Amino acid sequence: MAVEKIGRCVIISGSPDANPSFISSQINKDDYVICADKGYEYAQQCSFKPDLFVGDFDSFCGSVEEGVEIISLKTRKDYTDTMHCAKVAIKRGYRNILILGALGGRFDHSFANLSVLQYLSENGANAKILTENESIEYKPVGEYEYLYLNGYTFSVFPFGCNEVVLTYKGQVEYPANSLKIKSSDTISISNIFRSDNVKISVEKGSALVIVDKVL
Repeated sequence: MAVEKIGRCVIISGSPDANPSFISSQINKDDYVICADKGYEYAQQCSFKPDLFVGDFDSFCGSVEEGVEIISLKTRKDYTDTMHCAKVAIKRGYRNILILGALGGRFDHSFANLSVLQYLSENGANAKILTENESIEYKPVGEYEYLYLNGYTFSVFPFGCNEVVLTYKGQVEYPANSLKIKSSDTISISNIFRSDNVKISVEKGSALVIVDKVL
């Protein structure tokens, strides 16, 4: 079993809607950066050198600069490039993982990246998909604190289960106390944080928590 790393791993996926400037703004100098195929193109546009390239070169056709580790994948494979990156990150001991460039373009690719969040959580990682406009996290049973988001919109949906049970602690626009939400419901969309300290308790099931970062 890999020794857990203290640092953060950033995975850059290959969405055609990714914003290289935003990606650049989220990278810290101490991050371990993995590019999933076309994600390497965004790293080049941002003029920074990632640590690892993972992919089958179907969406990135250029050359990888010297000093960047390469894991070449077969075109016919069971997992997406981003999932392969996630598996490498877990194997190498990273438990704090940020995914960029993961939403937009083909919906099936975006949906698959939500599944990557669930995989990472089930393997002990704290993971998040981040765009200019939103953050998305997968949350199993537990209580989660959201600070300094007064006025921001959030939505919670069952994911990986048929039903989730939610309680919101702190001020929100639409309170919930052991509220049962089925996967066919939309009742939990577009709530609003009304204080700077709100806790979302997942009492049963598992959920995606989506925070809209635009006021």
